[in-house]
Order: sequence, then structure tokens, then C-alpha cells
Amino acid sequence: MKVLVVGGGLEGLSIAYHLADRGCEVTVLERGELCACGTAKSSGVVRCHYTVRSLAAMAWYSVAEHERFGEAVGFHRVGYLIGVGPENEAALRHNVAMHQELGIDSHTIDHDGVRALWPAARIDDFAVFAHERRAGYGDAYQLGMAYAQLARRNGAAIRRHTPVARLTTNPVGIELVTGEQLGADLVVLAAGPWSRELAATVGLELPIQPQREEIVLVRPGRDSPDHPPVFGDLVSLQYIKPEPSGELLWGNADHTDPQYADPDHYSNGVDSELAAEKMAHRLPGLLDPRITGGYAGIYDVTPDFNPIIDRVGDGLFVAAGFSGHGFKLSPAVGRLVADMVIDGAPGIPHVHLHDFRLSRFADGAPLVGDHPYTTVRGHL
Repeated sequence: MKVLVVGGGLEGLSIAYHLADRGCEVTVLERGELCACGTAKSSGVVRCHYTVRSLAAMAWYSVAEHERFGEAVGFHRVGYLIGVGPENEAALRHNVAMHQELGIDSHTIDHDGVRALWPAARIDDFAVFAHERRAGYGDAYQLGMAYAQLARRNGAAIRRHTPVARLTTNPVGIELVTGEQLGADLVVLAAGPWSRELAATVGLELPIQPQREEIVLVRPGRDSPDHPPVFGDLVSLQYIKPEPSGELLWGNADHTDPQYADPDHYSNGVDSELAAEKMAHRLPGLLDPRITGGYAGIYDVTPDFNPIIDRVGDGLFVAAGFSGHGFKLSPAVGRLVADMVIDGAPGIPHVHLHDFRLSRFADGAPLVGDHPYTTVRGHL
């Protein structure tokens, strides 16, 4: 089978590798440099804590792949800690039980256990925590380039600086901005926030919005813990991740007032005051912290903050709208797309591809977990 993959970011390259590994003739078309857009700006968190069963199963499959690559892609197993307030305690306990049914190494942990992991943190406003020992963080750029190398070894061709002007349906394929036309048995659209306008060239409406997100880097100062776990804070809506440099990476988890932006033209600046305010509330025990930098990136966001992974007609497959989940799920995404293309069914246990169908939006059936958290929109 001849396949064109539009998008040379992490998802596209994982898909290319898995398809080539199954014997497909694969060509990747990337508008610029590989992994230079959303992939390069990923915060790199690896965790399985989801309220949607299929996503938790995909993340658990992906954890094993992150571990398999290991230090070659910057994976550090520092664990993942998530805390909720009283209004979400029952939901967290239900979700941890669901994770354990899937085999995920997840358990609740008390306040004393959290103090040992994050001694600088204020935790009196949390009701309960969950802890994943096999979680941590990695480097999305390194993982993407590893998939590129593996895809090439399996015979895939990767064309950089090859922007696509439009998709075609008769015949199936694409037309480049140069006017060159390429035919295929299948086109996989994995172009992140650019997927929507490319899908529109064949009359397909993808409900994807480009949402700007900010990252702030902080030097924690004296007496900070060595290699603390990633901290998902569902009370003050933020996440904090250790960096190999010893800095802390801060991200905002409050998406009630999203900033939509042109993915080709957006500000790279950050609101350091918001980060300072939220971190000061959560980590008052840090001695002499300093903001050292920051940047902004773009999520490709769907209305329910969950991806579209779906075959649309005979000649097009969409893998987009990852809404900030892309890095942690990327090994599973490549595997699932290859399974669907070759076998017509997923090979990862407990994953229901009906969950990720495009038609769910038109049907008024967004993907929501059985026990969602009332304080957070998206990402879980």
C-alpha cells in the first residue's frame, strides 16, 4: 500500500514508522524542518492519568515505549503526582480504580507521602492525590527524530521543506505548492493545527482550533528537591515538571478563557506574573526562585479536547486534534493508525476507536470520561 503522511511532527513520524514497519510504501511530507513546530515546544510529560478509558490504555501502552527508548529520547522516570480538591475526590478514586483495572501502576497517596516527594509544596487545600511511579518526562523532539530514523530504516521517504497546497480525492493524493502532484492509496493527515485548512481543500470540516499555550521556566533556588515527580495541580490549575537542567517547567491548566492564534504568526512571549502567582501559592517553600525564560506554542484543540483518529472515506485518514495529549500518546497513535490501516481494528487492548471518530461532534456525543473532574476543561 502506498501512503502519504502529511506532517513531519511527532505524530506523523510515529505513524510513518509504524506503517513502514508493516510493509507500506510511505512518504512523509513536511512543510519545514522535522519536529520544528508543536513537537519542539512540547512540555514532554509522560503520564497515564486520564478519565477516558481508551486514552488511559493508550498512555499505558506508550509508557512502555518511552521506557524502551529510555535515555536515547531523554526519558526520565520521576513519577507523576496529581492532586484534587474535595469536589473531585470521588472522581479521582474512581479513575485510579479504572487505571488499576487496566494494569496501570497508579495508586492514591496521602499528604505525608506527598510531602516527602515535594517538601516545598503547600498541600492543605488538596483532598486526595494519585501517584504513578512509572511516569515522568521525556523529550518530544528526540522521540520524533528517533521515529524518523526508524521510519527511514524501514524504507520510508521523508521530504522536508515540501509544503502541501491541497489534498485530492480523484485520484487520491496531494498537490504541492510547486504544482507537483503525488498519488497514493491513502493520505494520512497529521498536520496538527494546519490539518483543518488542508482538510477543507476536499470539503471536509475538522473542528480544530489553534490554541496558544504558554510555558515558563523557573530556577527553583536553594533547597529544592532532586528529581521531584511531575505535579498536576487540579486545585489551582497548573502543572509543574522538573527539567534536566534543574529548572522547573510551569504550564497553565486553566483553559476556561482560551487564546486562539494563527499557528504561523503568534506571540512567543509569556505572562510571567501568572506563573509566579500560581507557583508562589503552590510552592511557597522554594528559597530564592527566579524565572529564567519562557515560550509559547500551539495546541490543535477539538471541542472535547480529545483527538480525531479516524478513516474518512476510502482515501483519507485523519490523526489530528491532539489538544496537548500528542507527546504522551504518540507511540500508541502510530501503532493504532497502522493497525486500522492494515487490519481494520486496534491491536492495543482496551482501546475503542469509536471514541475517536470524527462524527462524534456532529452527533453531539463528545468524548468525556465516566468520572470527569469538575474544575478542569481538557487534558484529562
